[in-house]
Amino acid sequence: MDFLPLFFNLKSRQVLLIGGGDIALRKARLLKRAGVFLTVVSHTVEDELKAMLVDAHDQIIIGEYHSGLLDGKTLVVAATDDRSLHERVHFDAIERNIPINVVDTPSLCTFIFPAIVDRSPIVIGISSGGESPVLARLLRARLETLIPNGYSRLGALVGRFRHQVKATFGSVNQRRRFWEHVLEGQIAEKVFSGRDDEAEALLKAAIDKGETGHQVGEVYLVGAGPGDPELLTFKALRLMQQADVVFYDNLVSAEVLDLCRRDADLIYVGKKRDNHAVPQDGINALLVQHAQQGKRVVRLKGGDPFIFGRGGEELETLKSHGIPFQVVPGITAASACSTYAGIPLTHRGYAQSVKFVTGQLKNRKDKLNFAELVHPNQTVVFYMGLHTLPTLAEGLIEHGKPGSTPVAIVSKGTAADQKVLTGTLADIAEKQAKAQLEAPALIIVGEVVALQEQLAWFGDKVDEQNITHALGMIKGEDKSSC
Repeated sequence: MDFLPLFFNLKSRQVLLIGGGDIALRKARLLKRAGVFLTVVSHTVEDELKAMLVDAHDQIIIGEYHSGLLDGKTLVVAATDDRSLHERVHFDAIERNIPINVVDTPSLCTFIFPAIVDRSPIVIGISSGGESPVLARLLRARLETLIPNGYSRLGALVGRFRHQVKATFGSVNQRRRFWEHVLEGQIAEKVFSGRDDEAEALLKAAIDKGETGHQVGEVYLVGAGPGDPELLTFKALRLMQQADVVFYDNLVSAEVLDLCRRDADLIYVGKKRDNHAVPQDGINALLVQHAQQGKRVVRLKGGDPFIFGRGGEELETLKSHGIPFQVVPGITAASACSTYAGIPLTHRGYAQSVKFVTGQLKNRKDKLNFAELVHPNQTVVFYMGLHTLPTLAEGLIEHGKPGSTPVAIVSKGTAADQKVLTGTLADIAEKQAKAQLEAPALIIVGEVVALQEQLAWFGDKVDEQNITHALGMIKGEDKSSC
């Protein structure tokens, strides 16, 4: 370890900054966040830095550095492009036992500035020992995505009640169990979701009751999106990584599942057409059962929980049993698959509205309101309609939609093996019979599909020439065979 990580309390301490340019400005911003009294010495000081110092009633010295400026200073930072000056400042600081940082010169530093994730009072410093500041910044960016700003408010809440908890719980183990309950349960989640008053009320109640044991857990309905793990929300990822048990459905990709907490129990409760691993009532009961055992339960659903995901039904059951819950939206398949296929769902020149419709008819064609689906300037997206495609196309045409209306099938949208098949209402069923695109698939009907050829950017498009040629042979229309 070249540098020992330390956290300095610099509030109201005297710090000398040598330099007045962009780099000095960045260091000054950081030092002022730590509450220092700053003295800047330089021949020129840029306007923004000057304004910052004037507003804070700090000191600006226009002129040369000399060793006397180190008198009374707690630490010194050199941020110029003058190597000989840096070496002189380093020598003077070492002689006086004052910590010194020389920008971009680790050999002249006795301390370095880490890349910082600031969730005060929680602060994380990341250092490469001066060898690769860019790598440290990249790691900081990764952590920034995993640590929500709510940790700042959570840290402040804990700090306000620390002494009260110490007075209530006599042993270290009791306090540890209590804080684990607070920081990994409902109280923390209340803070993260912006309900700080509720979190504080729960914390006060827990202290008054002396609770360190079993409590009712919580259920998180999490939208897993269409399959690409990079489309998960930060909140979804955080809850997935702290879950005790995860119930997941058939549309959750292996890549998304791999992001769940490593020691969580993963339980498959998926549904395929005519093959339900666990009936919906059974899923509802499992969620209640595990939450009542005090577990943090993630119900991971492909797409969005509230769009053909039966999320509402599950929440009704949880509510009736007094189980606390949260819902994390996910990118629904219609949005994701159309985007990855290069098909805008709305467009000023083609469609001013969009409808999401389930294609699972189950011999209930008469229950589908085709009259609503044939309006012009409208895009219609069918979920789970691959097996009823001929019926859907026929119904739309029967109710007045032109057979020439463009249609696209997007199979395995956002996945590496995504495929797109385009056609019209008149021929899409025949094309699909030949192409045999696999579920999960989405059907998009409307003039916006005509833009796919121009805007496509991801995945493969099915070779329509081969399909058209094959269909012609089936119908006896292939002239080249004569």
